[in-house]
Amino acid sequence: MPQAAAPLPSAAAMEQAIRQHHASAFADFPPQPMPATTVEDPVYRAALAACSALGFIAHDADCLARAWAAQTRRTGRFDPAQWPDEPADFGLQPRPHAHPFAACPQNLGLYAVLPDAQWVGRMAQAGVPTVQLRFKSDDPAAITREVRAAVQAVQGTASLLFINDHWRQAIAAGAYGVHLGQEDLDALSPEELRTLRESGVRLGVSTHGYAEMVRADAASPSYIAMGAVFPTTLKKMATVPQGVARLAGYARLMRGYPLVAIGGIGLAQFPQVLATGVGSIAVVRAVVAADQPEAAAAQLMRAMDAGRR
Repeated sequence: MPQAAAPLPSAAAMEQAIRQHHASAFADFPPQPMPATTVEDPVYRAALAACSALGFIAHDADCLARAWAAQTRRTGRFDPAQWPDEPADFGLQPRPHAHPFAACPQNLGLYAVLPDAQWVGRMAQAGVPTVQLRFKSDDPAAITREVRAAVQAVQGTASLLFINDHWRQAIAAGAYGVHLGQEDLDALSPEELRTLRESGVRLGVSTHGYAEMVRADAASPSYIAMGAVFPTTLKKMATVPQGVARLAGYARLMRGYPLVAIGGIGLAQFPQVLATGVGSIAVVRAVVAADQPEAAAAQLMRAMDAGRR
């Protein structure tokens, strides 16, 4: 219930206070243009200006500004030091969710993203707890064969298999889960999303900032992936690398979900990434480009275990 409101500082003073409290955390990000707005709320306008100056792109700055205004109404005072991380202030669904996807483990551990079924089987045999088939092809028959082969490749192991993009084939083959990018999730019709949910497969969703996390939450997925944390050459990213400070804020907000950090993360970065509270780190090149992939996977799994202690 909102508290009785304390008098607000001026909008300029609030903007300056937010920037002063958080500039060091986001020093690596260039300022972004403040988006045009018709919202009159002074906290919203101050936070929008401050978050734009701290490097957040327009839709994320807007999302943060709305949350900051909601936080101020809820607590009855403006607090520039408290970075918003209360799910209700962002409009996330109350828990328990009304129509969630099937649950997956809170800590998915080392998560290897792999190009074909042979790699899936290899890493499953090596004991990697979570694997994803990211098979790129325009041939429907080849996709169906590869998805079926990946499902067969994890049988008899403890590995959980997610299929990237090809959700219909994943359901047909009996895969444990599906992973979709934000655009692929947005492209699903309500009927397709319902079919996916009612099939019983787990759903993981990629996100690249606050606005995308809010949109992903509307689908009640099984886990949320957040990134790219560091620069990566594997995919052309529409957003800049998010960095550890942003990742920590994302993890606090989305703490009700199993969380996967992804993007340019190597062995040396495991301790600082795990310190944000995520329960899983996804890797690609750290395994598939290694001279000895099984040994590399074992070393990464040991780093996961050490980071949780």
